Amino acid sequence: MGETMSVPSEQVTVKREVKELSLLFEVSQTLDKSMDLRDVVGPVLKAMADHMGMMRGTLLLLHRETGEISIEAAYGLSASQQERGRYKLGEGVTGQVVQTGQPAVVPHISEEPLFLNRTGARSALHKKEISFICVPIKLGNEVIGALSADQLFAEGVDFKEDMRLLSIIASMIAQAVKLRQSAMEERRRLVEENLRLQEKLKDRFKPANIIGNSKAMRDVYDLMAQVSKSEATVLIRGESGTGKELVANSIHYNSLRAAKPFIKVNCAALPETVIESELFGHEKGAFTGAIAQRKGRFELAHSGTLFLDEIGDLSPATQIKLLRVLQEREFERVGGTATIKVDVRVMAATNRDLEALLQEGKFRQDLYYRLNVFSIHVPPLRERKTDILLLANFFAEKYSQQNHKPIHRICTPAIDMLMSYHWPGNVRELENSIERSVLLSEDGVIHGHHLPPTLQTAEASGTEQRGTLEATLDNIEREMIQEALKSSRGNRAKAARQLGISERLMGLRISKHGIDWKRFRTMK
Repeated sequence: MGETMSVPSEQVTVKREVKELSLLFEVSQTLDKSMDLRDVVGPVLKAMADHMGMMRGTLLLLHRETGEISIEAAYGLSASQQERGRYKLGEGVTGQVVQTGQPAVVPHISEEPLFLNRTGARSALHKKEISFICVPIKLGNEVIGALSADQLFAEGVDFKEDMRLLSIIASMIAQAVKLRQSAMEERRRLVEENLRLQEKLKDRFKPANIIGNSKAMRDVYDLMAQVSKSEATVLIRGESGTGKELVANSIHYNSLRAAKPFIKVNCAALPETVIESELFGHEKGAFTGAIAQRKGRFELAHSGTLFLDEIGDLSPATQIKLLRVLQEREFERVGGTATIKVDVRVMAATNRDLEALLQEGKFRQDLYYRLNVFSIHVPPLRERKTDILLLANFFAEKYSQQNHKPIHRICTPAIDMLMSYHWPGNVRELENSIERSVLLSEDGVIHGHHLPPTLQTAEASGTEQRGTLEATLDNIEREMIQEALKSSRGNRAKAARQLGISERLMGLRISKHGIDWKRFRTMK
């Protein structure tokens, strides 16, 4: 519109196509930013106004229960004007578009008796200058709403092109609605599945202090149920922050020793010079500063349970003494000669690869077999995605009460961010993130911007990729290759198999991006 006669028609066509592609790309990017359609429709209409010269635009939805068509979002209308924009099926141009599923073009709204100007936004002074285009929004054969635009009338305007462009955008909005409906159905299915599992698990072993109904956690509960009533030594393994101490705690309080002491020792937190005294106690004068006799953790745990956390960090000397206690159930205090017998059930936990430590000679094989009588692996949070929302709600309620700040819900974008994050710090990191969000919330809702920067998406933080498509694809390819090399510890063949490409192609891509693949050999 508005091109001079001196510009060749081919150039006009090219310019129009470029503008259309630019608009459609921006609309697509905007629709991907949030699962809540209300968050993105406004920006979509703004983009249409910027690219098409649209004066006003509306997105209207049909409410099947009432048969009413109302404005869901608008550009160029006040709140009161939007509120007045309501139609029945077949009423006015908009009502007919929704009823018939056919688009409509009104070159001069002043000459069309069906045009109702229900919003009151078009003044009588400008009616002759305004054109109106309205297209249906369809899901399959079902019309769910309409998309409309006001434009200043101009001679020679190709309304078919504008109507075609609006129809494409309406189709993109319909697909976005469909995707969101599918996501909502999936969430509803997961909620129903969780409720069903909760009912099913009522009569099964379910620790009161552990949140989670995922298959991975149900397997852990089954193992805990099998070992709780026994006297077996338990080795609890898993990444840092997965809740190994909670598992040990639950096993003890569901055991026959529940009424007896539950003593915890963090082997990594105590210096080598202190750990022996902490475990076995010492006699008065055993070393400088030993001004009185002191009982060790084994004695304090007599007839109960001793939990040795971070067992993989014990020194070789301490490992030997621990082995004797596990074998003989007796020891001497530091500086003492009297043999003390104890009745203690031992549970240990570690996030270390004990098998690798065995190979390196840093962990005794005989101690390993003494500890590894009954092993329980606590899965990382990324392997129990269905538990994330349960945990997030639990922590939100917990810190809401602690900080006297009512939190009513976690918004959809924040849920999406929680579900898409890889959680290297596991449940501990999730708890810290929710505690921070509760403190930052001012409206009783946890929003995406309340979450830590590590969880922020590009859209939420305003750091979207703005380069060319080729540059973006190169960045993605480089990142995927580096991640594969990292997980395979620099093994190019293994990384290639992970990515589904040949070793030769992997080598070419590594050269193309200038990746130093050897540095990944030493990464832990």
